[in-house]
Amino acid sequence: MKGPERITRPGVRNYVETPTLRIAYEADGPQDGRALVAVHGWPDDIHCWDGVLPRLHQAGHRVYRPYLRGFGDTRFQEAGRLRSGQIGALGQDLHDFVEALGLHDVVIAGHDWGARAGYVVGALFPERIRALVAISAGHATNRPDSRVPYPLAHAYWYEWYVATARGRRALERDRRGFSRYLWRSWSPGWDFPEGDFDQAATAWDNPDWAEISAHAYLHRWGEAPGDPAYQAIEDRLADPSPVRVPCLVLHGEHDGDNLPGTTEDKDDLFTGHYERVLMPGVGHFPPREAPQATAEAILRLLNG
Repeated sequence: MKGPERITRPGVRNYVETPTLRIAYEADGPQDGRALVAVHGWPDDIHCWDGVLPRLHQAGHRVYRPYLRGFGDTRFQEAGRLRSGQIGALGQDLHDFVEALGLHDVVIAGHDWGARAGYVVGALFPERIRALVAISAGHATNRPDSRVPYPLAHAYWYEWYVATARGRRALERDRRGFSRYLWRSWSPGWDFPEGDFDQAATAWDNPDWAEISAHAYLHRWGEAPGDPAYQAIEDRLADPSPVRVPCLVLHGEHDGDNLPGTTEDKDDLFTGHYERVLMPGVGHFPPREAPQATAEAILRLLNG
């Protein structure tokens, strides 16, 4: 396995080889800064952090932003590997990324899918992790037979939709229209710039994006098997395993996807410092909708 390519200047696409993926990422901030890995969600891309970066750089952080499997220029090492979107796979990918770059004492900031990956690392692979900031997603069991309250089932309509052939066709053939509707409905008070949406949408042209996206939800609800390579992780998450690093959870009070109640009453799932902050007037995309507040919340955790 090849070692990570050297970062020569800010804002330049880099790649690192892991056992499963060739992960594309960008890194900016002080070359000798403290490592912070910022992981985007679905459907989004690494530019969700653009408004957060200046404050993190000013505070002395070198920020690494990887593209998740199925996004941007990230590619699988093996053509025949199952294009899994299961949470165990996302967590393993994040662990492999941190390890391949040789990072230590790392802060993880994850939004949506990135938060779910962060919980896995914080619970099962905490050795290199200093703290976790999880945004817009709660730490929860991955059991497909868990009860889902009806308002949350209503919010998750798209996850049920892709369980049908018609929904998967929409995901594949109209990925921009599908995702634009989600952006608008998940953050109803946010008039997002079309240029920002168009920039993010280029990451969804990855040939694996639709298959991984559909599998993520089929697996979550027990409608598709996972990749056997991650079964040990899935077994440990089923309880779920508690997060073993200090954690801050940020959640928009108007999140129309993962409703705010999904991050309530989770104290028993964290063994160290834990704090939950509800962000007024914000929907599902705090790093985009409230970048300064997001950055300051991250720094409060680290400075505290």
